[in-house]
Amino acid sequence: MCEELMVRHASPTLAGLKTGSLFTCPFEGQQAMHRCLRCWNHALAPKGLRVMPLRWQNGRALVYLYRPARLARDLQCPEARALLAPRGYCCEDPTRCLGRLMQRLREQGEFPHEIGLFLSYPPEDVRGFIESPVCGFKCVGCWKVYGDAREARKTFGRYRRCTEIYCARFAQGTTLERLAVAG
Repeated sequence: MCEELMVRHASPTLAGLKTGSLFTCPFEGQQAMHRCLRCWNHALAPKGLRVMPLRWQNGRALVYLYRPARLARDLQCPEARALLAPRGYCCEDPTRCLGRLMQRLREQGEFPHEIGLFLSYPPEDVRGFIESPVCGFKCVGCWKVYGDAREARKTFGRYRRCTEIYCARFAQGTTLERLAVAG
């Protein structure tokens, strides 16, 4: 079931279209979660992917599937750095950034708005959402768009088509290892 959740919610990351994806997955306990994540990491690491739990709560893990090399590049964007630094992130070290994100998830009841930077959302859209989450956006898809709505709609379409294709292939028996694109 967890692999199906990964395919349904993280196909664009598996396909190399985006840096990272989040999904919630139930586990019988933390040990079961760690065993499963170790297996996924063993299978997906050769493709440049990593899987980690960002939060554990009520028998469910918030799982982050991401491409570490791409995350490091994304976090070097000046606009991303300008959004993250005041919130206590050290953008030179993506691992420390993930640690800080995990801390922020524990401290807050909601997702910290900067989480979009870890999911390939354009920094201008993350900034727009931080400054005005209720109004001012141009369209809504995978995220609220404050910047280039035309480009965002194209991206939403690519993500949707990718997810449809990956879900169909997974249903036909294609494994996660085969679905994951090397990056």
